[in-house]
Amino acid sequence: MILIRTIPTIAGQSHMYTLGASHADLTGPSQTAWYCVQAKHKHEHIAAAHLRELRGVIVFCPRIRFRRETRMGVAWVTEALFPGYLFAQFDLVRMQRVVGYAPGVRSIVRFANRYPIIDEVTVAQLSEHVGEKEIKVIDYEPSQGDSVKLAEGAFAGLNAVVTQVLPARARVRVLMDFLGRKIEAEFESSAVLRSEASR
Repeated sequence: MILIRTIPTIAGQSHMYTLGASHADLTGPSQTAWYCVQAKHKHEHIAAAHLRELRGVIVFCPRIRFRRETRMGVAWVTEALFPGYLFAQFDLVRMQRVVGYAPGVRSIVRFANRYPIIDEVTVAQLSEHVGEKEIKVIDYEPSQGDSVKLAEGAFAGLNAVVTQVLPARARVRVLMDFLGRKIEAEFESSAVLRSEASR
């Protein structure tokens, strides 16, 4: 087993995927299978683009898109579902060097001379989960009682608890400690992020 990643969903459920069970090696018979490819730091999409240009290689590079607090406020970010890794289907014996030296690729994941094969069922499940564009959008919808962090305005960075959801105005009412007092205030739903402690 090589990679485990839990994918949260809007409903609060999550899916866990464990990748890698059987192995192949360069001395074995020629066969096409799914392999895990390690990309250079933050270059998963670049490696995927170059691998897609190779004949006989099918690429799967699942990503997630979500809101994150930044110095400039809340911003949408897209990152690899498995940071630093993507998946490619190819004939290991015939294409190991071509794939391993493609721009953006660091290596094909291996243990000694054995290369883990990713089960096709797992790849299909992941593909179904992230969709045709290979991007799963995770948009947090606040619920009453959620622990949240305020990400915009004068109260940015403060922790609060959602006391009421006001869907008609896309706003929430939160209770927070401010200067030693508990105060209640309304914010845009987009201005609150789920607290790390409640994930």
